[in-house]
Amino acid sequence: MKTQIFSSLQFVLVLNTEKITAMYKDILIPFLFILNFACTAETKTTAIKEEKETVPEIVVGAEQTEAYLPFLKDKKVGVLVNQTSIIKGQHLVDSLVALGVNIQMIFAPEHGFRGNEDAGAHVDDDIDPSTGIKIFSIYGKNKRPSPELLQQVDLVIFDIQDVGCRFYTYISSMHYMMEACAEAGKEMLVLDRPNPNGMYVDGPVLDLKFKSFVGMHQIPILHGLTVGELAQMINGEQWLRNKTKCELKVIPVKHYDHSMPFSLPVKPSPNLPNDQSILLYPSLCFFEATPVSIGRGTSFPFQVIGYPNQKLGGFEFTPKATPGAASNPVLKDQLCYGEDLRTMGKGGLQLSYIINWNEKFKAEEGKTVISKNKWMDLLCGTDQVRLALNEGKTEAEIKAVWKEKLDDYKLMRKKYLLYKD
Repeated sequence: MKTQIFSSLQFVLVLNTEKITAMYKDILIPFLFILNFACTAETKTTAIKEEKETVPEIVVGAEQTEAYLPFLKDKKVGVLVNQTSIIKGQHLVDSLVALGVNIQMIFAPEHGFRGNEDAGAHVDDDIDPSTGIKIFSIYGKNKRPSPELLQQVDLVIFDIQDVGCRFYTYISSMHYMMEACAEAGKEMLVLDRPNPNGMYVDGPVLDLKFKSFVGMHQIPILHGLTVGELAQMINGEQWLRNKTKCELKVIPVKHYDHSMPFSLPVKPSPNLPNDQSILLYPSLCFFEATPVSIGRGTSFPFQVIGYPNQKLGGFEFTPKATPGAASNPVLKDQLCYGEDLRTMGKGGLQLSYIINWNEKFKAEEGKTVISKNKWMDLLCGTDQVRLALNEGKTEAEIKAVWKEKLDDYKLMRKKYLLYKD
């Protein structure tokens, strides 16, 4: 409407330039200038709105039932799922049962089937009260199902939301399930989901001397892959036991690429409650090898850093026992002082947090901040980061150490990408 008014007035002005007195020009010309500015802004706003409206909605693999139901017809199915395995508010298990899929068993990773167990807590076998289907834990002593158990199914579905970090153990559970399927001659179907840290590829590539459940693959801390892409890499690089290959099918995410931010509709684990915690997780996880709190036992885990020393920062918080998330958090019931990163913290792999706290700790506590050397090395996938920290090296100097192997990984990664960067 503003644009039409502007065009009409401009036309009148052009036709009657000689008849308009200086007084009218003084009034009309500034008015037209302001109106032109408003019209331009309106046009830009409309263009942005139209652009947003035309961006297709991301459709995760699990929502594309028409793409994978034919593979499940007349098959006995096992599912490796948790609380993130949701299709528009409904759990995948409930959805498949309603569609007549014959689910024989559910496999539960770390944090359990419903995602209500502490990190590292023992997860027991159980029965799903909603469907009556047997739940088998694959976290703890038995990290892979037995060959005898897998003989009861024809196919296993993997549908779990990952956060794109090597030490996040859902991808380790996926590895073991792929291995078990390969050895039992069973197919695995991966229903892919976006990686909320998928725009980052950074960190030391795992040295196999430091292989563990929090680091099984020769990938960096931020690997820049979805679970579907990583599953293809595990197969392609022959990382399964005895270099076996899993019969694998991936249902890709529609309308997604790695540059897209993605807000998770369900928290992937009890201590990653929001987007900020997920972005900070790669950088703050190093503090798990220290006596410092990163907010477990508060309403803002992985968004703060603190310790009981007033000289270490102005932000105050007190970790409390939180059933299902942090039953015995670091520095429980102790007033901590430090940093609030809920709005200030950056994504990617930021070594500045651990470097700064290491320096502060040496100055105020008379010792380095890392108290669990082995755990730090397992999280990093190398001892180089810990040794460099102790030597007082800068972030740039530390990152230079892993650059060559990281560059090699980036080239290898391209072979397995389902989505553009």
